[in-house]
Amino acid sequence: MSMWSGVLVGLSIAAPVGPIGVLCMKRTINQGRWYGVLSGLGAASADAVYGLIAAVGFTALTNILLDQRMWIQFIGGLFLCYLGYQSVRALPHSGKELQLNNGLARAYLTTFLLTLTNPMTILSFAAIFAGIQHSAQSTTGDSLLLVLGIFLGSTLWWLLLAGLVGIIRTALNAKAMRWINVISGVVLLVLGVWSLVSAFPFWQLGNR
Repeated sequence: MSMWSGVLVGLSIAAPVGPIGVLCMKRTINQGRWYGVLSGLGAASADAVYGLIAAVGFTALTNILLDQRMWIQFIGGLFLCYLGYQSVRALPHSGKELQLNNGLARAYLTTFLLTLTNPMTILSFAAIFAGIQHSAQSTTGDSLLLVLGIFLGSTLWWLLLAGLVGIIRTALNAKAMRWINVISGVVLLVLGVWSLVSAFPFWQLGNR
């Protein structure tokens, strides 16, 4: 697999609408394109981190992450619930772009951490790199180029998403933005609760 194959993998991993997609769109509508872009870059960076771990063969670290995936998912679920609560109670900003300040760093870090707490991310990359590392022609350099391609592909998706949503944003009034806050907040809360329940299924606790 080449770097261009990695770009396609990055696009395919980033494109399905999930909590990060909802969060990215909400921030773009409420705060501006740069907040959506930085939110997406946080997710792309986390993808690159897990891809790098799988690419260089940190088997012990990968096993630790997989062994603790329930707790990692539980933390991610709590984080989603917090973001959902913040979204429901948030007031919409004006239509103008906010000044670029430390809010951008917060947008980047929250999606970076949220993506890291998704066990499916490390499972996906472990499967991808297990496949290429069984190829006789595969080298560490090939794997690193693939990681770079995944980052670029994921970044491309978030740039496109923030750009398109940013265009729609100009046609929205304060009332519409408020409803978007509430709806996206409820979606994040539901996804967070589902993550908590699926991390430690209550029907299995009684059997331990």
